[in-house]
Amino acid sequence: MKIADIIKALEMIAPPVYQEAYDNSGLLTGDSEWNCQAVLVTLDATEHVIEEAISRGCNLIIAHHPIIFGGLKKINGKNYVEKAVIAAIRNNIALYAFHTNLDNVTAGVNGRIADRLGLTDRRVLAPKPAALKKIYTFVPVEHAEKVRTTLFAAGAGRIGNYSEASFNAEGLGTYRAGPGAHPFIGQVGERHTEKEIRIEVIFPAYLQQGILQALLAAHPYEEVAYDLVELANVHPGIGAGLTGQLPQPMSETDFLAVLKQQFQLQVIRHTKLTGRPVNRVAVCGGAGSFLIFNALSSNADFYITSDIKYHEFFDANDRMVLADIGHFESEQFTIDLFYDILSEKFPTFAVLKSGIKTNPVHYYF
Repeated sequence: MKIADIIKALEMIAPPVYQEAYDNSGLLTGDSEWNCQAVLVTLDATEHVIEEAISRGCNLIIAHHPIIFGGLKKINGKNYVEKAVIAAIRNNIALYAFHTNLDNVTAGVNGRIADRLGLTDRRVLAPKPAALKKIYTFVPVEHAEKVRTTLFAAGAGRIGNYSEASFNAEGLGTYRAGPGAHPFIGQVGERHTEKEIRIEVIFPAYLQQGILQALLAAHPYEEVAYDLVELANVHPGIGAGLTGQLPQPMSETDFLAVLKQQFQLQVIRHTKLTGRPVNRVAVCGGAGSFLIFNALSSNADFYITSDIKYHEFFDANDRMVLADIGHFESEQFTIDLFYDILSEKFPTFAVLKSGIKTNPVHYYF
């Protein structure tokens, strides 16, 4: 199996176009055409993790955080980033980062947090803009079903939990084929009128090339008429953070105890308790202060994230409890997510979890 096969399986879950502009997800070292011996999954691809990969016979490391993030001007081993990159290149280890694009899908990092808390009725806190497009095309009535089915198979027509969604309207199309044309219906030099179906389907913008190829392959006309429209609608399943409902309301202290137990926490930094029951919970793995006001707007009783600064705690404004559980702690189950995705896709291939805890933060009690 090639490394490219594994990357393809991951990117079907969270395409690279969903990563944030500041991010550096993707293949950081190595060659996607290398044969893959085994995969090691981790949160951080540090030098010690690379040593672990070597000892366990893995030449591919899948990490959540990109070890190369802000750019490198020198690679001489003076810091942990340079040491990791040197070790990876020297030992022919491919490093692949699966970061904010995985944060921005509901089945990703935040989905795992929500799973631990049993949240239902999940919704994205900050849907990503410009993620959807619509295509209109015009097809002879008897060929409409074939074209629709082909578009659906290419990924069009999915809205939330629904698939094969389209709008269809019948009308009359006209055209006159000029010299050199080979019309599917009608005669060269004569205006032809044909009963046609106007088909409208929505699709994720990153699928545009495949959608167009599918349309042109399935459509009977020599010249295919279609319109592409960028939508202001947000994609309900793509974006930062999640909010969901607890199975049963509970007190704030009981919820803090559940949070501590589920995430194996030594400490939780939080704003003062409001004295109200906890029903709706918002979550964002990693640094999530940018979503505090989104969490408030969602009427969340608790917002769970990390890396909250002192003054940002005031933003909860006594309307919800803001809980900082730690960056590593909020994303620790991403390793299990990688393992589950790859083990399901490649059940006979060696996928290994790193045994190294890469959390740089320690607590003294």
